[in-house]
Amino acid sequence: MIDKDLKRLARNAPPPLEDAKRQAFDAALQAFDKAGPEKKRAAQGSAAEGRLSRIATSIRSGLMNQRYMAGTALATLMILPAAAYMTWQIVRDQHGFEPALLAPLETGRSAGPDMAMEKPLPPAARQQDMERTDAAPPPALNPIGAPQQGMQRTSPLQTGSEYGQASAQRLQDGMVRSPDYPVPQIEAGGDRVEAVESHGVKSVLEEPVSTFSADVDTASYAMVRRALRQGVMPTPETVRVEELVNYFPYAYPGPDDAETPFRATVTVTPTPWNSDTQLLHIGVKGYDITPAERPAANLVFLIDVSGSMNEADKLPLLKSAFRLLIDTLDPDDRVSIVTYAGEAGTVLEPTPVSDKRAILDAMDTLRPGGSTAGAAGLAEAYRLAEKGFKEGGVNRVMLATDGDFNVGQSDDGSLTAMIEQKRKSGVFLSIFGFGQGNYNDQLMQAIAQNGNGVAAYIDTLAEAEKSFVQEASASLFPIASDVKFQIEFNPAMVAEYRQIGFETRALNREDFNNDRIDAGEIGSGHTVTAIYEITPVGSPAVLNSDLRYGEERPATSEFGDELAFLKIRAKAPGAPESQLTEIPVRREAEAGSFGSAPEDVRFSIAVAAFGQKLRKTDQVAAFGYDEIERIAREARGEDPFGYRSEFLQLVRLAEGLDR
Repeated sequence: MIDKDLKRLARNAPPPLEDAKRQAFDAALQAFDKAGPEKKRAAQGSAAEGRLSRIATSIRSGLMNQRYMAGTALATLMILPAAAYMTWQIVRDQHGFEPALLAPLETGRSAGPDMAMEKPLPPAARQQDMERTDAAPPPALNPIGAPQQGMQRTSPLQTGSEYGQASAQRLQDGMVRSPDYPVPQIEAGGDRVEAVESHGVKSVLEEPVSTFSADVDTASYAMVRRALRQGVMPTPETVRVEELVNYFPYAYPGPDDAETPFRATVTVTPTPWNSDTQLLHIGVKGYDITPAERPAANLVFLIDVSGSMNEADKLPLLKSAFRLLIDTLDPDDRVSIVTYAGEAGTVLEPTPVSDKRAILDAMDTLRPGGSTAGAAGLAEAYRLAEKGFKEGGVNRVMLATDGDFNVGQSDDGSLTAMIEQKRKSGVFLSIFGFGQGNYNDQLMQAIAQNGNGVAAYIDTLAEAEKSFVQEASASLFPIASDVKFQIEFNPAMVAEYRQIGFETRALNREDFNNDRIDAGEIGSGHTVTAIYEITPVGSPAVLNSDLRYGEERPATSEFGDELAFLKIRAKAPGAPESQLTEIPVRREAEAGSFGSAPEDVRFSIAVAAFGQKLRKTDQVAAFGYDEIERIAREARGEDPFGYRSEFLQLVRLAEGLDR
């Protein structure tokens, strides 16, 4: 009977009923889950060949056993979505290419003979795809093997039902969507990022105060680098300008002793991309503790070992990265290892680093497989961190993952609430992302911010060496917490301002003096850079007209030549109350010309211009990549690890791609 039904469907397929779609979809997902971790793909990956027939059979039998399948006509309606799914799986396995999905579940259209099909992949690419556990289709290749711009994998299917994105992802991940299929704004490749608007120009008369939290995360820079090296322009939503700027170490003047946790330096320069404005540059340097001053560390490695981690740039790279970190620790420091896939498990109880062999042997046992029960892993990691808690030391969970949490507690709100509660116990959280295709950058940023930790992205072993060796002290040992900045502009001197970056770190004005409001950390030796574009009073670059009924701009100011007044609040580690630092920004901070500004200031401004260019910010639309490269090259200075030279290469790549 089923064969006859399918033949009849091939000739004239009726549109499925909404009820039938939901029930069939649910049955398909249940069958998928019952297929077993060794036969089904995990959240972002897929198992080896042979899995598909089992899943297809299970879907078919699950549908046929339902009460509503008694009538043949109704059975025809119910099996349509499952039939499309099974057909896709069969074609993919037998022919090595991906049929395009024309979204019949959304539109009600049947798949007719004019269905578009993707071109077969080259043999080498098809073989590589078959060997991968992630079933996401590889990008179309040009003759030299670079992905063609525009051939991008889109987001998880948006069903609008109670099943949500996580369930839809398990069924639909890897399918090519038609161009007209509705998708959210996310980064190419399926990674989830928070889409935020860049800061606009603000009138000082109306909004004289800007408040924001410190940010020392660097994940966005590595994601931008990954995209450019793959031959595609990064999606603007993945570009957080402050993370590009703060990726680089800067030799700003630092404090002389630990009693002063950081020092701020302010420089005002002409704007390279607008001769009628200026840039107000704030450079903060944290106190760099010596090895003898380092507190003891209690670290819990929380490692994602779900099936999708079985790729060279995921679990193998992760193991190598953590090996590098272990080599930087003291013998009395402690390390624990917790893994999570379908469920969480403890691989290594708190162990002193002096027993390095036991730690490395435990790392070597890690194997990928299963789904992604991240919340359960976090709970177990915090339990171990509290078990090995070091009073007066650093107690931190270090989460390494390639994707989303799709088993158990997984919504952003409840996870961040749990992280915030644990933070109060003195256990902090840092995030290290690996791989691509389903990386939930938005969630990782949120929980890292709430966990008083950094969010980094590890795409190469060189990046692992930077994060875990060169910047180990900065990542692990905080010298100030809840660091907040507030700058008030003098309306007699400055007409307008625009903050460059820090969109996700904006605070309300009243948050600055409220010590209960969380903010970012500064680690040992960390630098934080913030940049404002300011428009002087009387400049032709002023965009806002004067208000008819508003307050008039003062002709003079009792504060003389002050452009602005900078205030910084920060707590010493573990302290309940913050300390206030105040810095007036006077005309004496102005550089005579842009070229006379310090090298670090000019290089960071070049990086800020590049980030704005990638975000398609209007203010730098006419500013060329060649000018950005020139400024960065002239201000490269000492570059012992080659980070700045690499940046110059990325600028050239972007110039070639952005045409």
